[in-house]
Amino acid sequence: MQIDGRFWLRKDGRNFLGNGRIELLEKIAQTGSIHAAAKAMKMSYKAAWERVNAMNDIADRPIIEKTTGGRGGGGTVLTAHAYELIATYKRFAELHREFINRFAEAGDDPERLARILSRTFLTTSARNQLTCRVGTITPHGLRSELRLQLPGGDTLYSVITSTSVRNMGLEEGGDAYAIIKSSDVAISVTPPEASDDINVLKGKITSLQRSSENAEITLQLEGGSKLIGVTDLDASEALETAMEAYATVAKNHIIIGA
Repeated sequence: MQIDGRFWLRKDGRNFLGNGRIELLEKIAQTGSIHAAAKAMKMSYKAAWERVNAMNDIADRPIIEKTTGGRGGGGTVLTAHAYELIATYKRFAELHREFINRFAEAGDDPERLARILSRTFLTTSARNQLTCRVGTITPHGLRSELRLQLPGGDTLYSVITSTSVRNMGLEEGGDAYAIIKSSDVAISVTPPEASDDINVLKGKITSLQRSSENAEITLQLEGGSKLIGVTDLDASEALETAMEAYATVAKNHIIIGA
């Protein structure tokens, strides 16, 4: 089975913006007229005009303007408000697709879908909440080590109690969240010494914000995921945006959500 869903933006109880209407507006912008846009989309001028008129009637401000003169004898252009609406629709559509993709992860298992939704709406105070897949679970008596695969290929290791593994129903190949407080992420420009107790991840600093007391650093990992660390000002002096750097996180500082 496949889970899908149509996406519309509605206003005042009426359909306002959908994929077809956005495509029509973009064709008008490309061709400079409703007639040419309708032809490009293989629809009648009447149908195209009715769609544009419906959007124009619902919008807070006009979305098209008529032009006169020139080589072609005039035409139609989009207003700045129309371009704003296109950008807004596309962003909402992108988020909608991401949401549907989370549904699709469940396949035909409604219970897995319920777990995915509970993770989707998870709210914690921790700055780092990374989606991941459980690679392996290695029991060591009362504790178990989890190898977590992040999107893009980066790997984290977490150590939690074996009781938690059972109570949470964690399984190899299952989905989970790695939850890490920003104060537990140390970022430096020099590679740290290897240790069995910590994770070391390489990346590039994409954001560095300093206040009077501390600094917040965002490190984009090689696979694309981001880690946020907070440190004191003195420790951040050697850091600059666009630098390659290393993040270290203790295995027992990674909380698992499922």
